[in-house]
Amino acid sequence: MDSRWTASLGVALMHHDTAGHAAAWARAAEAAGLGSVWIIEDYFHPGAFALAGAAGAVTERIAIGLGVVNPYTRHPALLAMETAALAGIAPGRVVLGLGTSNRPWIEQQMGIPFTAPLNAVRECVEIVRRLLGGERVTFRGASFSLDSVALEAPPAQAVPVFLGVKGPKALAMAAEIADGVHCAVLASAAHVRRVRQTTGGRGAVISYVVMAVDADGARARQAVKPVLARYLGVLHGQSILEDAGLPAARTQPFKDALLGGAGAAPLVTDEMVETLAVAGTPDDCRRGLRRFAEAGLDTAVAVIAPGLDMTEQIARVGALSAAWKEMR
Repeated sequence: MDSRWTASLGVALMHHDTAGHAAAWARAAEAAGLGSVWIIEDYFHPGAFALAGAAGAVTERIAIGLGVVNPYTRHPALLAMETAALAGIAPGRVVLGLGTSNRPWIEQQMGIPFTAPLNAVRECVEIVRRLLGGERVTFRGASFSLDSVALEAPPAQAVPVFLGVKGPKALAMAAEIADGVHCAVLASAAHVRRVRQTTGGRGAVISYVVMAVDADGARARQAVKPVLARYLGVLHGQSILEDAGLPAARTQPFKDALLGGAGAAPLVTDEMVETLAVAGTPDDCRRGLRRFAEAGLDTAVAVIAPGLDMTEQIARVGALSAAWKEMR
């Protein structure tokens, strides 16, 4: 698989009603000229592989990205099976994003030991790659073991593997073993620069970017504030926000609101929107995208703010793709 899909913007399919609309939204994304659609697997939302299969089955050109799945809820052998099946549905168009997920979902809520996350991902990448490459694999690792496992129908083309990671050690690992890094929601231009520096320019860098495009710029900026508020609470204290100039003291109110079940959108400042999202008029959005392009981002994957018309927003993001190509 080549990387031409990174020349255009992408879109994430992630709302609560995605299962009923994944096929239509994927067709709309392809018609709009977008390069990729990505399935975010947040627990306990609809599963990524079923949605990706629906998107792949009704499209012909667009890349289908899993962004990201983890080796705790799916053993690497099962991940390879699911990825091979998806590659059969959408030959040459699948991108596999792998990450660790997080302890609250995996260990606290599902009772699965969340041990040695970086090693688990490292072993997972090796196992999945070897199985997808058609090998019969016997593997003895600290996290996973296999005995003479081979896929019945490995894909004819290699599947790129991206790691959804943030910290220095994980980013160094991504530069060593993966085809690129998939940055999380709330990545800033400063975070993209750190990723580029830490990985030494090896591999592609893509990122989820919260977006809203509207002729009324103020309305678009207001639309992204609730999703920014939620993720500021979720990612409180993490390095990705430190990169954006938001230390833990500034994001603590968002964490408190999240834990208390309260909305915190009024706490999101215009400066936060400018740093963490691409929102406003088409001209505003082009300027926002330029900041990411200048930081070294290969492609931005639009996370459409909830409450907006997805099909309409997909068309508007697609209209920005020509400008994105010129920026890179």
